[in-house]
Amino acid sequence: MISVALEPRGGALVARVTLDNPRKLNIFTRAALAALVETMREVEANDRVRAVVITGAGDKAFVGGAELEALGSLDASSARAFIGLVHDACAAMRDCPLPVIARINGWCLGAGLEIAACCDLRIASSTAAFGMPEVRLGIPSVVEAAMLPRLVGTGRARWLVMTGETIGAAEALVWGLVEKIFDAKDLDSGVNSALDAILAGEPAAIRAQKRLCNLWEEAPLYESIEVSIDAFAKSYEQGEPNRRVAAFRAARKKK
Repeated sequence: MISVALEPRGGALVARVTLDNPRKLNIFTRAALAALVETMREVEANDRVRAVVITGAGDKAFVGGAELEALGSLDASSARAFIGLVHDACAAMRDCPLPVIARINGWCLGAGLEIAACCDLRIASSTAAFGMPEVRLGIPSVVEAAMLPRLVGTGRARWLVMTGETIGAAEALVWGLVEKIFDAKDLDSGVNSALDAILAGEPAAIRAQKRLCNLWEEAPLYESIEVSIDAFAKSYEQGEPNRRVAAFRAARKKK
């Protein structure tokens, strides 16, 4: 259900995590959700991995949502346990100390959109489609659907979760739901370009930046500023900014 490829890139490794059930649009079963959480733990434990790309197998779907058979068999008690698994999988993206890129190659629905919302960057094929259809199944969109107002604003978030309608990639880009869109044939090039930009940064600085980005979304403004000041000062403890600034100035003098 989940496959991982460790790809050498920029002197480090990139973990490409694939949700691998294309015949069923890579939908989330209980087992797939649990496997995704475990996979992310294993990836972030590898000191050589600098970034993660998560995608769906095939060209039809990133994730087509949660398994309907599972949703149809729940009761009030088991529903709580199932949605807890969805939350755990979403939190694995957000809590991962590494940058996580969602490579969205088709349908991105329900729990799939919640996973994508918790990634740091979303890069989509021009044929991708996005939606939160849960209300049409008699349930509200919950857990990390709460990320949607932060990405697209309250009105557009309400449109997605109240109408259950899907939007295309071009509209998702205008809304701010994705950062970039590419023709399907160029999707991997677009993802690789983002990876190269991330890998050009200093690893500890990138990890610190992700922690701060998460904090900025959750904490009051002045708390965010105070923590940011501390992070800035700590970045100098090993002298890496001094080395990088010196190298940059030397390179500029040569031009």
